[in-house]
Amino acid sequence: MATQYEQSPAPSKVGFSLSRRSLLAGMVGAAGVAAVPALAACGSDDNGGGGASGGTQNKTVTFGSNYSDQVPKDAIAAVFKDFTAKDGIEVKVNTVDHNTFQEQINNYLQGAADDVFTWFAGYRMQFFASQGLASEISDVWAKVGGDYSEALKAASTGADGKQYFVPFYYYPWAVFYRKSVFAANGWTAPKTLAELKTLGAAMKAKGLEPIAFADKDGWPAMGTFDILNMRINGYDFHVNLMAGKESWEDAKVKEVFKTWADLLPLHQAGSLGRTWQEAAQSLGQKKTGMYLLGAFVGQQFKGADYEDLDFFAFPEINPEFGTDSIDAPIDGFMMSKSPKNRAGGVKLLEYMASPAAQEKYLANDPNNIAASSKASDAKYNALQKKSAELIGASKHIAQFLDRDTRPDFASTVMIPALQDFIKNPKDIDGLTKSIENQKKSIFAG
Repeated sequence: MATQYEQSPAPSKVGFSLSRRSLLAGMVGAAGVAAVPALAACGSDDNGGGGASGGTQNKTVTFGSNYSDQVPKDAIAAVFKDFTAKDGIEVKVNTVDHNTFQEQINNYLQGAADDVFTWFAGYRMQFFASQGLASEISDVWAKVGGDYSEALKAASTGADGKQYFVPFYYYPWAVFYRKSVFAANGWTAPKTLAELKTLGAAMKAKGLEPIAFADKDGWPAMGTFDILNMRINGYDFHVNLMAGKESWEDAKVKEVFKTWADLLPLHQAGSLGRTWQEAAQSLGQKKTGMYLLGAFVGQQFKGADYEDLDFFAFPEINPEFGTDSIDAPIDGFMMSKSPKNRAGGVKLLEYMASPAAQEKYLANDPNNIAASSKASDAKYNALQKKSAELIGASKHIAQFLDRDTRPDFASTVMIPALQDFIKNPKDIDGLTKSIENQKKSIFAG
């Protein structure tokens, strides 16, 4: 069986704390909800029976997708092809650029949204469920719930105790590198921050930019903040900070930015004009030595280059917390508030929860871990097996900054704040004061 999320204690503040051999509990997260024109749904009023209350199922289900990169786009298409062959229902896909999808999701869900759409577990799901912008799918869970752990069910459950989300896969954030580059130079994975800095200096001496870095789209830098905060201040402080319960002017937060500022010279220059894919390509071209990102980075590697890819957990900074925490987000699917074909959407969600669907997807995008406890790991590659081991060895699992806090705070405050920091890492007092002032206003609302 694939390594799975096991039952965890009750949520701690806005996240979950897990025992050593547990996997993810995943509770929180939030999406940006910028006030921009809604995504264009591909459904139409003549889509037939079904509707929000059920009715006669027709033969087309519309699907709003953020799987815009070629590898996941092809992988999900292969899953839908099998679903159509099995159930005779066509899936009409509305694919939108990943970042645009997230930025426009609020208006999209308030308009003529597709029957089923891609989204994220925890707080991101809860936020829209609580606003009545998604349909309860507890009926789906009545059929598929046995394939998921209690922790994954919790990550799919709204504040009202009902289910709104079907988990599909999850993946860890770690530091990726080329094995051949490390071997050729006699380098080993650093265990401490001091060793990371020493390694970075050695890479510079060899003409490499040590750490690939990109933040054109606003979210990748959040992963760096997350891991530094958890390494320096621990998981509990991190989730409390995300929940608005700690001050951004606290000396602990300033220490995170000071540590990051000290590491910035090791990061690839010009990050605000670079996408994550371009940064990954620089790692592939052996122009950079390391890259902190989610395991989906593997989508940018093929053949021998993929086989040359490896990773390590971000090294220890504070011995009190060691390397006990990581980000490991859960991706999956939800149903819109007024689906034109609810019966067909239910069939699709039930299929997406199946081991067959998840195994089919991972056969085409082997960079994630199946969410179903019944999905086989027999065909997992070395990176997938190591990903499962890394998550299994972690005591605490976070979802990701913009999944672990309010959507408005993540999109309107943290994206520009982190980009301002990258441009000017010297004014940490001014930066943290600005974040705190905005946080007070937003969380008071």
